[in-house]
Formats: sequence, C-alpha cells, structure tokens
Amino acid sequence: MRSKRTHQWVFPSASEAETARRLACEWNTSEVICMLMLKRGLLTRQALREFFMPDTDKLHNPFLMKDMDEACARLMRAINNNERIIFFGDYDVDGTTSVALMASFFTQHYPNFLTYIPDRYKEGYGLSKEGIDFAVSESCSLMITLDCGIKSVALVKYAAEKNLDVIICDHHTPANELPPATAVLDPKRNDCNYPYKDLSGCGVGFKLLCAYASKNNISLDEVLQHSDLLTLSIGADIVPITGENRVLATYGMARIKRHPCAGIASLIRVAKRNIHTIDDVVFTIAPRINAAGRMEHGNLAVELLSTTNQERANHLAERLDALNNQRRHTDVSITDQAVEQIASELQPDAAATVVYKDDWHKGVIGIVASRLIEKHYRPTIVLTKNNGVYAGSARSVIGFDLYAALEECSEEMIQFGGHMYAAGMTVEASKIKAFAQRFEDVVRRRILPEQTIPRLDIDAVLPFADISETLTNTLRRMEPFGPENMKPIFVTRNLILGENSRVVGNDESHLKLEVIDPNTGETRNGIAFKKAHLLPQLKEASHVHLAYHLNENKWNGKSSWQLHVLDIDFTINQTASQ
Repeated sequence: MRSKRTHQWVFPSASEAETARRLACEWNTSEVICMLMLKRGLLTRQALREFFMPDTDKLHNPFLMKDMDEACARLMRAINNNERIIFFGDYDVDGTTSVALMASFFTQHYPNFLTYIPDRYKEGYGLSKEGIDFAVSESCSLMITLDCGIKSVALVKYAAEKNLDVIICDHHTPANELPPATAVLDPKRNDCNYPYKDLSGCGVGFKLLCAYASKNNISLDEVLQHSDLLTLSIGADIVPITGENRVLATYGMARIKRHPCAGIASLIRVAKRNIHTIDDVVFTIAPRINAAGRMEHGNLAVELLSTTNQERANHLAERLDALNNQRRHTDVSITDQAVEQIASELQPDAAATVVYKDDWHKGVIGIVASRLIEKHYRPTIVLTKNNGVYAGSARSVIGFDLYAALEECSEEMIQFGGHMYAAGMTVEASKIKAFAQRFEDVVRRRILPEQTIPRLDIDAVLPFADISETLTNTLRRMEPFGPENMKPIFVTRNLILGENSRVVGNDESHLKLEVIDPNTGETRNGIAFKKAHLLPQLKEASHVHLAYHLNENKWNGKSSWQLHVLDIDFTINQTASQ
C-alpha cells in the first residue's frame, strides 16, 4: 500500500543530471552542488562570482530608468525652491516601507515634506482623490507616489488641475495609457530600457534616492543605511531575489541582523524571534507591518518604520503586535466561513474559487485567499462589500498568470491591478455573479493540467551521506532565498522511521521525525508541520521517502541542520517504486 503524496514531485531531467555530472568533473565538486547551480543558471565564473559575492558596484545607474532625469530635476527644483513635497504610498508593506524610506532619508536632508497613506476602507487601493485634495490643502506642489499610480490617469489629470505635479514610482504592469505625470518611473514600461525589471515599489523609490544623492554629493552608503526597509519590501512583495534585488537584500539582511532601524528592532523584540533569514523577515516582521493597514491605518506602520525614538517605536510595535493578533483571529474565522461556502455553493470540480460575503473584513481577504489555496489548489478570489461595491483580493497557483486572466474579465470589473500571482479588484454588486462565472470560465479555458496539482520542484536526490560541510556552507552562501532562487528542495529515499519520532505541538498536529538511512546508519532529525495524522502509517512503513528543505537551526550559540519536511511518501510491505 502506498500513501498519496500531497504534491507532485518534479525531479531534474535526464539531461540536467548529465550536465551536473559533467560540471562535477570540471569543477571538482559534488553533483548535488552542481545541480543547485545549474537550476539557477549559474554556469559561468562571472555568474557564480556575481551570485556569491553580491556587491553594490553591480547596481545599475539609476539614470538608465526612463524619466529619471525628469524626476530628479523636478525633485531638486522643489527642494531648491523650498516647496512642500508629499510622499503618497500604498497601505501594504511595500508601500509603507517606501514612504518610510523617503521620510527617513529626507528627514536628514529636506524636512519640508508630508507623508500620506490612503485609508484602506474609505479610499481603497492606490492614488486617491482624497489624497490629492489633502496635498493641495497642505500647500504641497509635488507629490511622489510610491508602489502605486501607474494606472491613475484620471487622478493625475485631476492633480494637474490643482497645480500639483506628480512623480510616479511604481513597479506594477502599466496599462496602454500612462498617466500624464511629470515623470513615470516604472521599469515595466515598454519604453524603459532599465536593465533590471523586477524591483519592488520601494526599490523604484530607492533608485530615485540614488539619483538624487548622486547629484548632491551624498554617498551611496548613506542611502544604503535604509536598506533594511528595502529588504522588508523585497521579501514581503515576493519579487525575484536576483540581480539588484539580491544585492540589496544581502546588504539589508546584514543591517537587520546588526543595526536595524528603531522600528524593525522593536518589532523583533515584541515578536520574540531571532532574525536569521529573509523568511524570518517575511513571517515575523511583515505581518505586523501589514496589520496596521489591515486592521487600523497604514500611518502607524510608516511612523514606526521612520521614527528614531526607540521608546516611541516600542510603543507602536506593541500596538501592531496586538493588531496582528486580532488579524489572526479574524482571518481564521473568515477562512472557516469561506470553506463552508465553497462546500455548499461551488461545484467540486470548479476550476477557480470565487467567494464573497458582505461583512467579511476587507483587511484580511488576501490572507484568506492564500489559505483557501492551501485547501483547494486553484486560482482564488475573495470579495467583501465596501462602499456599495465588492472589493476583492486574488491569489494564483504556480505557473498560472492571474493578471492575464483578469484582463479577460475586465468588462465585469470597475478596476483591477496586480501581478501574475496576486491582484486586487472592485466589482459592482449587480455584476458579482457574472464576474464569478466569467472568471471560472476563463480559468477553466486557460489553466493547464499540471497547474491544478501543487508541485515540488526537486533540486536533487540527496543521500544523507552527501550532507557535507561543503554543501551546508554552500547553502549558507546561497541566501537570501526567494523567487528565482528558492530554498533548495531535496529528496532522500528509502529511510526507516526511528523510535524517537513523535507528535508535537500545542495542538499535537506536527511530527518530530527521527529517520535513519539503513545503508549507513546515519540518523537525521526533522519537523513535518500539520502531518501528525501520518504517524500510525509511518510506523508500519518499510521505507519512508522525504521531500524537504535543509534548515540550519541556531540555539544557545550552537548550530545544527534539520530536515524541514514538505511532503512524505512511504511504502508498506513492498519495495519503493523509483
């Protein structure tokens, strides 16, 4: 009898395996390490050097970005004329870190500015009329939008009518018509030749600061003092950690570990977690930042991340921690309701999930969408009523272009925006059922069979005997991990369950594993979250096969390597199939 894997395990191809064997001979190292490099396209000395030795010398000239000359000139003119500037950012981590970055930098160089984060519930996503009116009422003559604005054609025209110039710093995909702003900084513009296209919204703002600094004899090191904020945006916004993002995330992680800003330091303290990796940043710091905009107002996050007063930072961090606890309770409750709605209203073979309810909390519907994908693996949209219309958050599955699918549904929506894997939209109440049906039809037509099953892309089959110091040192140097440099997934086959395997956790839902390689007698420990139900069957298994990350655990000054088990397969009373 064989267990059913929860994921499809996709192994390297025969040609990749052959190439790894050839490289192992040429480079005089293991096939496993060569496969890790091959999977990431690191096949030349230059590529390996840039990957393993990220350096700010490799950052691109900011003036290669379309409209950067115009943006920098307008910013400098505002400063020379003592104009009041307003920094307008979205309410999520990317937007609030972007505004905090600007505030932290310009507090030292030009304090005649204001910050503005839209109210998630009154104004919605992106540039708002309320924000423009506020800027005008406060005598601002220049607005710099951060992580938003690329589709705000009408609003930028409205700002111009109010004699408010706008510089857009965004990283979302533009529509056919660009806003008539003073400058539009977005590497995804079709006419932008900037070499790196995958900056976060905060990253685009960072490039504007680099341009300004270069014109005003301010060192790059001074701008990089705020790289902890930039790294928070890179991790939370799930942009590729390649190229410039890898350089910036490396510098930012070093700063977070050694000398974070007061706000990040206080969040680490209230979370009672050590920060070793960018995953720790994403799962410890980012949710608390997001809780501000989800549960109260994003201004709290901006103030926290830009204050230099540690006492104030501590107070705000405690507040965000409490809001995050409230958020957790809320999203669990709504997820339960959504699961019930799926069971009662959607067909079992539905290609997509679209659920909605008038009183769901708008601030957590994106999280709920992600949780629903864990239960029903398909593109998912969760909507709730807000100001008479339905506001929604969408999440996708690996390989499925959510943004392209939504484009085909544009006639059923008031507006939408986002990425391949995440998006937001608003829909008229009268069109909600038509939108749900249209999205279902589009997904059913576009989705490929292999995109309907969660998959694990296996980097290498790894016998325990091959877990060497060279390999673990390589894994350390491969950090920070993220999109296009994901944490490697290994498979070890034909293991035996050790006697010390047991159920753990407050709710006894996790497995603490002891597994033994019978050929060598080598034993490894691992943790398998939410898999406690498998223990009785595993005790009967003749062979156990694990797919896992190899994680370094640091505790009391000591370090050990543990298996973070992602999926389990096993054989009972028969030879494991290969």
